[in-house]
Amino acid sequence: MTDMSRPPGHPPGPRESAAAGHHLAYARGETGRPLLDRTIGADLERAISRFGDREALVDVAGGRRWTYAELGRAVDEVALGLLAKGVRKGDRVGIWAPNCPEWVLVQYATARIGAIMVNINPAYRVHELAYVLKQAGMSVLVSAVAHKSSDYRRMIEQVRAESRALRDVIYIDDPTWDGLLAAGATVPYERLAACAKELSPHDPVNIQYTSGTTGFPKGATLSHHNILNNGFWVGETVGYTEHDRVCLPVPFYHCFGMVMGNLGATSHGACIVIPAPAFDAAATLRAVEQERCTSLYGVPTMFIAELDHPDFATFDLSSLRTGIMAGSPCPEEVMRRVVSEMHMAEVSICYGMTETSPVSTQTRRDDDLAHRTGTVGRVLPHIEVKVVDPATGATVPRGEPGELCTRGYSVMLGYWEEPERTDEAIDAERWMHTGDLAVMNDDGYLRIVGRIKDMIIRGGENVYPREIEEFLYTHPKIADVQVVGVPDAKYGEEIAACVILRDPAAGLTRDELARFCRSRLAHYKVPRYVHVLDAFPMTVSGKVRKIELRERLAARLAAEAEPTAAPVRPTEAGAAGPVEAAQA
Repeated sequence: MTDMSRPPGHPPGPRESAAAGHHLAYARGETGRPLLDRTIGADLERAISRFGDREALVDVAGGRRWTYAELGRAVDEVALGLLAKGVRKGDRVGIWAPNCPEWVLVQYATARIGAIMVNINPAYRVHELAYVLKQAGMSVLVSAVAHKSSDYRRMIEQVRAESRALRDVIYIDDPTWDGLLAAGATVPYERLAACAKELSPHDPVNIQYTSGTTGFPKGATLSHHNILNNGFWVGETVGYTEHDRVCLPVPFYHCFGMVMGNLGATSHGACIVIPAPAFDAAATLRAVEQERCTSLYGVPTMFIAELDHPDFATFDLSSLRTGIMAGSPCPEEVMRRVVSEMHMAEVSICYGMTETSPVSTQTRRDDDLAHRTGTVGRVLPHIEVKVVDPATGATVPRGEPGELCTRGYSVMLGYWEEPERTDEAIDAERWMHTGDLAVMNDDGYLRIVGRIKDMIIRGGENVYPREIEEFLYTHPKIADVQVVGVPDAKYGEEIAACVILRDPAAGLTRDELARFCRSRLAHYKVPRYVHVLDAFPMTVSGKVRKIELRERLAARLAAEAEPTAAPVRPTEAGAAGPVEAAQA
């Protein structure tokens, strides 16, 4: 009899042999319905033919609206303009802008003609911009003129000479954008049909640069097949139809916005609602009310900001039924408030990474609250997941922690022109190694317990920050918390809790937190240090930069330990003075 608990092509290792009789931490999604076998352009044409008169895109801040038929014409205008600029299949076209309708048009226009859109982080500075322009070999760049404090035009001019491949820069809300559309008007429409005949769903269509903790970012290269299917299955899992209106305050630069959001919506005929160029809690709540949105996306910090907005109770959010919380682990208490106070009874938690298009696991609409608050769901259709021993690579029994790996249609083509780094992430059997530590429950649902690199080893004990964070979220004074390890001469590492208080004036002493922890946590899990912050350092996609927290805290502790050092004072946003040590 075939052992169906073992992943295909994965022979038993010593750990598995020893664990005979234990159900292994492996699961495979259902395959009853086939994957979509079409390009993104073909999928948009299908939506236009079915839902032409329905609203497809709303720009709340700009007061602009498009039906599906109008969106199709606008996409074609941009696609023809890019053809007029000499863009051909496989050429890289960069997009550097906050959330706006033009971002969406470029996304679908590049897919329409077979170009590869390259997402550029809106927070990039000159040296990062120079790197991605050169590394991707972009021939055309579509950019905002400016965003927040960044003068994009000035930065582009600084690096343009270094980017030999860059031929054209087109600025949104600028005569160059109008020039793009005017140039497209001279290109026969039949050229688009000719382009479509040359395309395959397995062609690369998008490069997303992942923010690494060391060195330069890597360009995850994704195909039509990767991201169209992932957006579709995420949308299927939350039950999208043409009647849904999806509010997207998450950045399009990231998979959360452009795949789970845009492609999740258009593959179901739903409407994309852009509340503002960048996240703003009030603008998001206002957009949900005004546009009667049925779905709302966000990372936990966004939902916290919305729930804690002083005018939160005045907004009518009764149209909401679902949404997605992802990007970083979802605090249980925040999830409970989202369900009860924002009417999002069917809200879903998703887990994934850019390299997997991004979602691998997701909670279901009918899951009980325990599953939707304590796990990141179970595997999506047509995907495999397993949890392995990081040292041996053997699949561990369910209930034991290990590295989460995933395989299937969603795994990226590779890192752009970096085969060695690709091979480090994807093994010979096409398993993507996520670097996340996870536990698979008996029912196949997964819990993320931390990152391999975030795991704290204190005096020989493995400590998973996520477990401590979930507990500290229940403290009545704590609005948000991140737990990190810091160097310690005695134990190797010590535990530090970085907290944001609900009421900064209330304060939180080291002894108070220690007493709160001792009743529920083993002594070695009680944070030794407590660091009160105004805000956490974040990536543009809403993830907390734990490495920056660790570095900042380690430097502060080192300075305080130096007997001749001057007292440490707050010198930057988020600083909180000397770190308090909680005596365990």
